Amino acid sequence: MDMHLLTRELQVKNKSKIVMLVADGLGGLPMEPGGKTELESAKTPNLSALAKRGVQGLSIPVKPGIAPGSGPGHLGLFGYDPLKYQIGRGALEATGIGFELQPGDVAIRCNFCTLDASGNISDRRAGRISSEESAPLAISLRQVKIPGVEIFVEPVKEHRFVVVFRAAGLGGNVKDTDPQATGVPPLDPVAEDAASVRTAEIAKEFLKQAKVILKGHPKANFHTMRGFANKPDLAPFDTVYGLRAAAIAVYPMYKGLARLVGMKIVGSATTLAEQFEVLKQAWNDYDFFFIHFKYTDSTGEDGNFAEKVKRIEELDSALPALTSLGPDVLIVTGDHSTPSYLKSHSWHPVPTLLVSDCCRPDPHTTFNETTAITGGLGQFEAQYLMLLALSNAGRMGKFGA
Repeated sequence: MDMHLLTRELQVKNKSKIVMLVADGLGGLPMEPGGKTELESAKTPNLSALAKRGVQGLSIPVKPGIAPGSGPGHLGLFGYDPLKYQIGRGALEATGIGFELQPGDVAIRCNFCTLDASGNISDRRAGRISSEESAPLAISLRQVKIPGVEIFVEPVKEHRFVVVFRAAGLGGNVKDTDPQATGVPPLDPVAEDAASVRTAEIAKEFLKQAKVILKGHPKANFHTMRGFANKPDLAPFDTVYGLRAAAIAVYPMYKGLARLVGMKIVGSATTLAEQFEVLKQAWNDYDFFFIHFKYTDSTGEDGNFAEKVKRIEELDSALPALTSLGPDVLIVTGDHSTPSYLKSHSWHPVPTLLVSDCCRPDPHTTFNETTAITGGLGQFEAQYLMLLALSNAGRMGKFGA
């Protein structure tokens, strides 16, 4: 039986509250053999207090050995098989800023980048250019005109913006133009199936015109294109789980993913403290809350071990504002690991902590990669985490006679 059919069949209604706190890229690695990970190095008294009451383990975002993007990582956490339901980053980014994708649209998440005199990428994120500086540049790309194609360009945040192509017969299977490395030129957009050939041709022409428009900017003199995607078709979260779900996120892409599965985006927080205040204000209106914390990922991608430790400590110090609300089930996890050592998303299972009054606590009194290895949850695929949340909240009936 399909898992979503099962959850629909076994749903139980009650007044319990479930909170899923996602520290993006939470998992890490030591910088040297025998050293500590970022999570192990951080001072986390509040997470330790939760560990004493809860049960922990390691979640596998997709399958063993697969390093996921943020889309698949979050889909798994929400209980959608990331191999079955594949969503391109472009669709997430576009939906995250409130753009209403239509069937047949192709959305692309774009990053401003810096090219050197030889045409090689010297900075993949244009120095993480500020939103104030990047937004006018993104808007300037609305000058691009391609016959027979309606083009939308929308600023997102910092070095990111969205491009949407609207025309008949556009497929979304086009390879990224970001080579994921510096010192090399951007890649050409290449179609991965016959239906996407025209999309690749349109993208190539867009890049050609954009290069002329951006020429001369000291940082953002070009851009890459990632996550080409059509609008996905997903069963709504409330139908699958019987939960009124709210998402509290800062970055548009994560709002987009939540919106695509049917969560309501609440508040307009820009800091973690503001996110927890939004949580408090919305507490009586929803059953499930997804809270996203980005900076454990971005610091890992930058290879900044010390800063990632600080961000984990920042998260920990803010936790009392959440725990004071008394959620019936609290989950702390990540959508994937982003070790500073690797400066990228990795395949390593993610430390995951679940706290409820009816969980079976394990002996651990701290929460990190080492304790999670021997935690009571063991290693499990992230797509089953929602089942554990529902059961611990008393929202799953018995299966079978």
